[in-house]
Amino acid sequence: MRLLFKASQSSRLRKITEAIPPILVASAAVCGLVIGVRHLGRLEGLELNYFDRFVQLHPDEGSDPRLLVVAVTQDDIQALDRWPASDRTIDQLLQKLKQYRPRIIGLDIYRDLPVEPGNAELTARLQVNDNIVAVCKVGDDKGLGVAPPTVVPKTRLGFSDLVLDRDGVVRRGLLFMTPEKTSKCPATTSFSLQLALKYLSQQGVRAQLTPDKNLKIGTATFPAIASNSSGYQNVDARGYQVLINYRSPTAVARQVSLSDVLSDSINPSWVEDKIVLVGVTATEIKDYFYTPYDLSQQPETKGKMAGVLVHAQILSQLLSTTLDGRSLFWYWSETTEILWIWAWSLLGGAIAWYVRPSWLLGVIGASALLGLGSICFVLFLQKGWIPLVPPALGLVGTSGAIVAYQAYFKARQISAKTNNSAEQSFSSPTTAAGTQSTRTILKERYQIVRNIGAGGFGHTFLAEDTQRPGKPYCVVKQLIPSSDERYMQLARRLFQSEAEALEILGSFDRIPQLLAYFEQDRQFYLVEEFIQGHPLSEELVPGKRLSETEVVALLKDVLLVLDFIHQRSVIHRDIKPSNIIRRQSDNSLVLVDFGSVKQLQTQITMAQEKYTVAIGTMGYAAPEQFFGKPVFSSDIYALGTIGIQAVTGIPPTELDEDPTTHEVIWRHHVPAINDTLAAILNKMVRYYPSNRFQSATAVLRALESVYIY
Repeated sequence: MRLLFKASQSSRLRKITEAIPPILVASAAVCGLVIGVRHLGRLEGLELNYFDRFVQLHPDEGSDPRLLVVAVTQDDIQALDRWPASDRTIDQLLQKLKQYRPRIIGLDIYRDLPVEPGNAELTARLQVNDNIVAVCKVGDDKGLGVAPPTVVPKTRLGFSDLVLDRDGVVRRGLLFMTPEKTSKCPATTSFSLQLALKYLSQQGVRAQLTPDKNLKIGTATFPAIASNSSGYQNVDARGYQVLINYRSPTAVARQVSLSDVLSDSINPSWVEDKIVLVGVTATEIKDYFYTPYDLSQQPETKGKMAGVLVHAQILSQLLSTTLDGRSLFWYWSETTEILWIWAWSLLGGAIAWYVRPSWLLGVIGASALLGLGSICFVLFLQKGWIPLVPPALGLVGTSGAIVAYQAYFKARQISAKTNNSAEQSFSSPTTAAGTQSTRTILKERYQIVRNIGAGGFGHTFLAEDTQRPGKPYCVVKQLIPSSDERYMQLARRLFQSEAEALEILGSFDRIPQLLAYFEQDRQFYLVEEFIQGHPLSEELVPGKRLSETEVVALLKDVLLVLDFIHQRSVIHRDIKPSNIIRRQSDNSLVLVDFGSVKQLQTQITMAQEKYTVAIGTMGYAAPEQFFGKPVFSSDIYALGTIGIQAVTGIPPTELDEDPTTHEVIWRHHVPAINDTLAAILNKMVRYYPSNRFQSATAVLRALESVYIY
């Protein structure tokens, strides 16, 4: 018993030791690739998208009781019958608010020019009222911005500029910066920060810069975001920026309208000792911005948030962090992020190496991804923004690499065994099949001329039919199943049904006719018609473009064949130019190599080994084929890829794909292509099968609408 235990323990240790090198190499390679792609910014959109989704899932914290927003609404503008509102209207608003004793008023309405009547009164009020903060706009490197009211000192100015990410969403708040000398706006402090500092100063709270140049207000430190913080890569982090911790999608503060204030229709306690922000929410003014929130349920704002409310979000963050201890977002160092990504890559490799069968691998892999997402979300609730997409790609990529690695060596083993079996089989009655012998005769009729193809499934030969006049050529496909008697019975049954299916397909003149099928020496053979002609691959050479008329004719020719086989519940699974023959006799296109032998071998292999074998050619095969799940539209995808190759002159393996949608990018190579034809080709090669044409008939019908002049 002790010896048995030691042997078992030694076996387990050996398996673990054997797994370490490939898992380490694969995980390191995939991790390095993911990190490289990430540094190029290719994953930033996905990372920001996940950030937005987590913001939307975060609990609503409700209104900040220290704030009040006076909104200039669409109804207010209609009542005023003008915009911008006159200086007298703004002055009356400020006078009304003053009587309710607010602590600070923030005027988020530009007053760079007089808007009569009432300019003198407003100017006087802005000059003497020490608790009013006005705005100006610094602008970008090219713009001059918007000037502030001339009488407002710099200590009561704040810039209104907001930082937009590449997708136009406001996720970062700019707290202070140094304006260009050409800018009309001299403010170095943001509108939100200026309001916060004035409010807090009345409570004895002061701001300062720490020795490491971080902003500190009271006891709260606001670290600046870097160009590569978390999901950001090479972002413009100039000035002093922080990640906005949004409080609420719709109710960051209590809101009243301009008309409410002017008509004395508000509760004085809403204003007393509060920060009052005055800004425009009317949609026609277009002071709106996209935020991480999904505001699509508000069609009147087109899913955006008014600028004054974005400022209120930043202001609330500054106040609540300083006074209430509300958490700020934090991120890991770059080194920690790399280790995090590599750890998940290692996990993906280990799962793929040890877990069998494939369905269980899928379940555990999906569970690991779910666990990763859960960890990221739990930390996000604690204001931790850590990488999600890169480790997920590392896990999936390493898993795929290990699966491919194992499948490759498994295929080599099968191929080696099959080749040995083939040599032994043919050496006994005649000569070795692997040689180009002319002495081998099958079924006392088919004389082998040469070996024209070989693989794990067996061989394909060019042969002569010695019992027909003229000894015409034919194609002989050989299948060498396992020698295990259990699988021989399965192979025999599947071979019979496959041959019967090919017999039916061969009745169509665009498909090689099945001439015979038989079993000899425990090996199976299919004899098919030999098509005299040349493969389409000789016409689709790199750099050569076919005319649109030729492409449409090509598509229609092959679609007729696909329509025929699909109606008989057959999927070709390996459509590519070399499997389409231009028949010499009538110049029509013939679809060959239905992969019946490969499909038969796949079914037998799956029964023996319990794993999925994908059939198809890289570049032409639809994505789902590599998961062993072809559908009818998989053939349509492959034909669409051939169509794109024909119009661009570029092999499909050299075309780019969209990193987010995985769709093929090709239109820029042929910008003058007929739009209808381009749309049809695009739909044929959609990444998801459900988005493609669902039948060859549907594509043929669509092609009828293509008019080429």
